[in-house]
Amino acid sequence: MKKERMINSLYFKLLAFQSLLLSQKTTSSISADGFEKPNFTGLPHLKMSAFLIAPDKNQTWIHNPGQATIQLILPLLFLLCMLLLLAFYIPSFSTFQLLTLGGGVVFFIVCMVNTQAALYLLILSMLLSPEFVVGETKGASLARGVTLRLDDLLLIIIGFSWLAKMAIHKKLGLFLKTPLNKPIAFYITICLTSTLFASMFAEVHLATGLFYVLKYFEYTFVYFMVVNHLQNKQQIKNYVWIILITCALVSLLGLAQIPSGVRVSAPFEGKMGEPNTFGGYLIFMICLVTGFFLTTPSFKKQIFFGFLIFFFAVPFLYTQSRSSYLAAIPALLSFVLFTKERRWFFVILIAIGIMLPYIAPDQAKERVAYTFEQGKNRTDVVETMGVKLDTSTSERLRGWRDVLKDWVQHPFWGFGVSGYHFVDAQYFRVLVETGLIGLLLFLILLSTVFLQAYSSFKAAVDPFDRGLSMGFLAGYIALLFHAVGANTFIIVRIMEPFWFVLAMVVMLPHLPEKPVPAAAVLKAEIAQGV
Repeated sequence: MKKERMINSLYFKLLAFQSLLLSQKTTSSISADGFEKPNFTGLPHLKMSAFLIAPDKNQTWIHNPGQATIQLILPLLFLLCMLLLLAFYIPSFSTFQLLTLGGGVVFFIVCMVNTQAALYLLILSMLLSPEFVVGETKGASLARGVTLRLDDLLLIIIGFSWLAKMAIHKKLGLFLKTPLNKPIAFYITICLTSTLFASMFAEVHLATGLFYVLKYFEYTFVYFMVVNHLQNKQQIKNYVWIILITCALVSLLGLAQIPSGVRVSAPFEGKMGEPNTFGGYLIFMICLVTGFFLTTPSFKKQIFFGFLIFFFAVPFLYTQSRSSYLAAIPALLSFVLFTKERRWFFVILIAIGIMLPYIAPDQAKERVAYTFEQGKNRTDVVETMGVKLDTSTSERLRGWRDVLKDWVQHPFWGFGVSGYHFVDAQYFRVLVETGLIGLLLFLILLSTVFLQAYSSFKAAVDPFDRGLSMGFLAGYIALLFHAVGANTFIIVRIMEPFWFVLAMVVMLPHLPEKPVPAAAVLKAEIAQGV
């Protein structure tokens, strides 16, 4: 009897080894800090419902069979519906649309075969993808057309490949459990709820509101996708290099715009451009590189990162974005708190502050002076403490005043997403669109992001880990201040890189340095008597 049990145990071990080779998953459990972690020390923090093999003929599985069946059926049903829709519309497609569809199918196959390559393409497309106007929203107070970007399409295709993988490998989880899941879910829920309520009273066109909610949270899908995919720190290093290369490319394109005299903007932003968006993105990236500059022990790497800081800073100054200039001050000061080399870095900041009025380009100095000089002889501007502000700042302040006056009409649920006129300030926009409940949940989400990033920073020992987490924290502080004068946390070109980097920072303490072979997983199981 004992011999038979040993044979059965060996048989189940071989089955486990075969499954690991196919799916590269490991047994997981929920830890006290809210993360889903593997049961074996030193193994990668991977996916959700992996399996546990019992040492006798009674085989026990961690996941619920019924839940696994639902997890298998739902993606299949969703994919089937999409295929039926495609079969219905394909006969009416033009040649260009058919070619686009063919390209999407090829990319879908790439995603299925190599998700990492798909994520590389996604990173490059975040700032280098063109926009397409595909229609207009009805009843939108924002009065804007519906635009799609290449990275929107890539995210859709990657999402479909994710669902397909779930259908093939039942052990894959839809979302890895992290401390940010609930705050994200709660905030999405209040945005949907307030929009649905507003549509019931004809204050929001339902399709328009839902479209904007979807656009708001498109970047959180990036977070979940990256968290689910990460298996070791080497992947993070590879992604960071692609992120830096992308920023270098768009900075080079920004430098090429300087001789024309226009405000520097990211590529493919239309005729007018979005300098404020580009400025927010660049200050975030400058902080990221500064983190590596302050933590790397290599002098050669310090020179390289120092060059990147200068290379990114030049187009940043030429964006003439006052919100971005404002965000740079607390971001750079935060490094004094985070870095061990506080004294000399503080001296450098003082030196930069003294020299900046002399070395900054004339366009940047004129833009700052414009705030206080343009409205001197006007009567239609806002006056604060005896100083008349420019028309742009005055209009923004009037918008804030209108929000504080109007939000009391719907104090708890707000006017719904897209239910109020355009407000160019994130916090006021959240208040008027989702009410006090939405603002509270939004602040909880922001604070949870900071706490998780700071936790990763405190736990980091390796210079790369410290540099990434420190740079992210400073960049995050910059975006918090940038959001005073812009809708920073719903701007896709800023938020896609932000949530991508956040996913890497959150996962840093839970990943091994190198990939762990599947054989090591089986060895760990045997060592623990599983």
